[in-house]
Amino acid sequence: MRFVSGQTLLIDADDTLWENNIYFERAIASFISFLDHKEHSREEVREKLNEVERETVRMHGYGMSSFRHSLLTCYERLSCEPLTAENREQVANFANSIAAQEIELLPGVEETLQELCSRHRLILMTKGNEAEQADKLSRSGVAACFSAVEVPREKDTHAYSSVVRRHGLSPDSAWMIGNSPKSDINPALAVGLNAIFIKHPHTWVLEHDQVAEAKEGRRLLELARFAELGRHF
Repeated sequence: MRFVSGQTLLIDADDTLWENNIYFERAIASFISFLDHKEHSREEVREKLNEVERETVRMHGYGMSSFRHSLLTCYERLSCEPLTAENREQVANFANSIAAQEIELLPGVEETLQELCSRHRLILMTKGNEAEQADKLSRSGVAACFSAVEVPREKDTHAYSSVVRRHGLSPDSAWMIGNSPKSDINPALAVGLNAIFIKHPHTWVLEHDQVAEAKEGRRLLELARFAELGRHF
């Protein structure tokens, strides 16, 4: 089914348009190896880090500085050794390595965005550090496809309701597209938007959740690849 022109597509960025979490996973793997804990398994250390990240997000939000803070805090809590200046620099470098990564668009993203923006209004809606997300978008080569950019602190029902009001969206023709059930799909459905869930094999564990059901009269689609959007819009 192809929907008529003039839809508004709210589109997530990280792990929807470009790779993101794989770089964090590599940094975390290096951190766990460096910590080399003698009592906790790698899986147990990772669970401890997940706990720290949940705390950090509540206090400081998302972004590289928060991730760096989480690694340092986890090291301090688990290591038998003091956090020396040398160790602090090494742990911080695991986080810093992510910022050096080139933007790697997911397959079919560039062509599909070019096609979609010729028929619909595209708004980038991604949480995180506003400056960092703006930098990634500018380096992605696809910024011109979007008529607006929204970077809320958290993508919850309040954020979606605010975007609906600010952009004068009609819920029956507005869609949220992303890979995160927790941030992209469920809160958008809760405020009465349509949604499209595009799975990513490496979605951040803190974004995992059961996908909710769409409200009556709304639609929820599940696609395997971003490029499939061209068949529907």
